[in-house]
Amino acid sequence: MKPAIQTDAIVGLVLRGQPLIGRVLSSRGSRASIGFGGQRRDQELPQRDLTVIAGLEPAASRQPLPTPEAIQDCGVSARAVAETWWLLISDHNGSDDDLPCLSLVELADLVMASVTLASIAALWDWLHGPQLWFRLRRDRSLQVRPLTEIQRQRGRNKQQRLLLQHQQRQLDLLRSPRPLTTDLREQLDPEWRRTLERLQELALGDERQLLADADACEQMQQLSIEASRRSLRQWLMQRDLLDPDQPAGLRGSVWSATFEPELLEAAEDLKRCSERPQPGDPMRLDLTDHRVYTLDDSGTREIDDGLSLMRDPRGDWIWIHIADPARLIEADSPLDLEARRRATSLYLAEGVRPMLPFSLAADVLSLRAGQRCAALSAGVRLDAEGAVQESRICRSWVRPRYGLSYDDGDELIELAPPGDEDLADLSLLLRRRQQWRERQGAIGFDRPEGRFRRLEDGPALQVIEPTAARRMVSEAMLLMGAVVADFGVRHDLALPFRSQPPAELPSPAELQALPEGPARDAAIKRCLSRGVQGTTPMPHFSLGLASYVQATSPIRRYADLLSHRQLIANLEGQTPLDKDRIGELIGDLDSPLRQGIQISREDQRHWQQVWLSMHREQTWRALFLRWLRPQDRLALVHVADLAMDLVGVAEGVDPNPGQSLQMRIQHVDADQGELRIQLEASST
Repeated sequence: MKPAIQTDAIVGLVLRGQPLIGRVLSSRGSRASIGFGGQRRDQELPQRDLTVIAGLEPAASRQPLPTPEAIQDCGVSARAVAETWWLLISDHNGSDDDLPCLSLVELADLVMASVTLASIAALWDWLHGPQLWFRLRRDRSLQVRPLTEIQRQRGRNKQQRLLLQHQQRQLDLLRSPRPLTTDLREQLDPEWRRTLERLQELALGDERQLLADADACEQMQQLSIEASRRSLRQWLMQRDLLDPDQPAGLRGSVWSATFEPELLEAAEDLKRCSERPQPGDPMRLDLTDHRVYTLDDSGTREIDDGLSLMRDPRGDWIWIHIADPARLIEADSPLDLEARRRATSLYLAEGVRPMLPFSLAADVLSLRAGQRCAALSAGVRLDAEGAVQESRICRSWVRPRYGLSYDDGDELIELAPPGDEDLADLSLLLRRRQQWRERQGAIGFDRPEGRFRRLEDGPALQVIEPTAARRMVSEAMLLMGAVVADFGVRHDLALPFRSQPPAELPSPAELQALPEGPARDAAIKRCLSRGVQGTTPMPHFSLGLASYVQATSPIRRYADLLSHRQLIANLEGQTPLDKDRIGELIGDLDSPLRQGIQISREDQRHWQQVWLSMHREQTWRALFLRWLRPQDRLALVHVADLAMDLVGVAEGVDPNPGQSLQMRIQHVDADQGELRIQLEASST
């Protein structure tokens, strides 16, 4: 058993990580009461934790215990310690196992100016720090460290020092309030890059999710970011790591990344070989003598449809020409798999995130004016009522003569200049077709539609009017879809048919009680079911069609490209995919299609709120449509000047559907996605 420590003995100990010396005031059993210098209170501690400082001169041991200030004044000389270590190691000729040992007092006598309790305390504190020269043995003696161990420790210390310096440089880089360019981000460790990605995700989520992530909060503290979503977003925006106007759903989606270099190179290869003959080309019908019109919004780059008219005494033929990307893009090729992964081009306020590289889609795949272009064409002859009397589908060559904007098309339809009456006649024929669909029960919402575009100086509102040219093109695309669906039914061909279950609409009396226009439309839309895509042909309720297939945008919708491949296989005597495989592909497309719709809606809602915040002082005429969540006062209103419906928390009156109101913006926060509106009874 270890003998009890005597009263008044000077001892060394480590208390809560701090090396100290003290004096034994009393001892009882295995514990001793220890006094300290300065203001530190006495402590009762286990004797096993105490090291008796042996060898002190009586005069030194009776000195008052030093204060922290006195200990600090007795600094240990690193030079003196190194010289002492070298003297001891130089005189040693044995192995590392029997290196010289000293007591604390003996070492103090060698390295300190004088041996006092203050110098002993200073040396005791130093020995427990990051020093290289001596180790404290279990018997409390101090042993000289061998040279090899010191060299290894110096190497470790250097590595640690370099690591700390590297970590500090990383923190300095991140804390600097400047944009983190790609080059700067590449200087960050993978762990920090992953951290930034996680912070970007949290900045797009809600506050509770952020605060619940303990690791993220700790990392934000390292970066001197206040633990709030708003502070995090500001920090990321300052470093160009977050676009405040980008939809949250876009990040990490299939449209968030650009095309890989190998895909861009594959697109260039296809462009280079586009002039060479391809399989199926000899079977194409030459329609290059047709006067083909393409009509699109100005600035549209992917031109995938055109119209022409062929005069016939028995009844004119409407020809609908659709770009034929299947000519160049092979099924299951890398470009095809990427297009399938994206499923569709994504249209945002800032522009298009394409399904296929623009270098290909806007070039040899598009129906370019003045160029011989590959197409899948449908010729249709209507009867006097507008029903399809005769139709044919073929692969073709076309040479579009006119690349028109919708404004150009409206002018040609209205004026019908002598010698160029085709568009005006096409417009009349397709109007007849629309009336036929309406007699079959089709429901149309022929209203202006507002949409926001992102410009350099902020959002701009674009109101799209349902002009004659737009109605003509829309009806032609529906006609193409009906003809393709009928072809699939007649040839038992598996296609991605689109259908819509029948709906029970409001009664005529209920609709009559609402003013004609947006309020009545909203009551009807509320009853309509969501469209369904599958391999079984079924009626499409709101289009008034017995069957329908989208086949007019194969550059922008993968399901349309899939329809083209099935049609081509049938036309050329090849084996098309069966229903099971088409069903699998439709299932693969469902998730990105849903995600794309959600992102597009989120994008428009954001820019709507940004635009409203810029015009918040304005008063608007609004039409109340209905309550979405009455308990939360979440309302749907239509603003004619914006040609769009708004969803917001409404305060003020309790209106009825169809009631005309005055609307003011009470609160709008595009960052948080919040909109509150004040509704008041209209004065007119």
